[in-house]
Amino acid sequence: MDDIIFGKNAVMEALIAGDREINKILISKNIHSDNKINKIKELAKAAGIVFQFVAKEKFLPYAEFNHQGIIAQISPVKYQDLDEFLTQKHENASLVILDGVEDSHNFGAIIRTCVCAGVEGIIIPSRRNVQVNAIVEKTSAGAINHIPVIKVNSLVSAVQTLKNSDWWVVATDASAKDNYYNINYNDMNFAIIMGAEHAGVSKSLLKLADYTVKIPMLKDFNSLNVSNALSAIIFETVRQKLTKK
Repeated sequence: MDDIIFGKNAVMEALIAGDREINKILISKNIHSDNKINKIKELAKAAGIVFQFVAKEKFLPYAEFNHQGIIAQISPVKYQDLDEFLTQKHENASLVILDGVEDSHNFGAIIRTCVCAGVEGIIIPSRRNVQVNAIVEKTSAGAINHIPVIKVNSLVSAVQTLKNSDWWVVATDASAKDNYYNINYNDMNFAIIMGAEHAGVSKSLLKLADYTVKIPMLKDFNSLNVSNALSAIIFETVRQKLTKK
């Protein structure tokens, strides 16, 4: 498994070397903390890497490996820094922000859609959202190599940074007044926030949004998953760009 590092020594050395993009570290609740575990936690905190104590059942898929109750999940791509992204020149550019999307297949589909629509980057939080993993990479069908994925510790801080840099923020919400096609997406840099199906965009992000939009439904049945919903919205922005006079 190229996307997993097993064992205390291997995980600690990967953290010290700093040349692997680690999504998350899982530590079994059943192992006792020792100097190596404490060092791993210390290094992870310093690097801003999430670590979680989980039930031993989480390690069942890795039973054939000498994991010692600890694994590190590795990203197949290197994440980009938001500040670095913003130093580049952007004109009528678009970003997609994912707030709580948990399904790897949805994330992969979103990446493909974003690349096809010319989106310039995808922002994800380091917690409570799927990270770039082998399933995401495969589902994206190679598109992951054509768009930067920006990982941030706080979406609220990231959105505020975007607004301070003259980006407009559009959040999706089922109870919004405006339909997604009522917004003029031309002549501005904008970011579209997509939430998970079961929770939607968080209230803290909705408060920061310059616009909130919805996809109108002819039946009282919300059947669109997040990747389908994003496709509808993002290709409306493409249509507007192509038909701009």
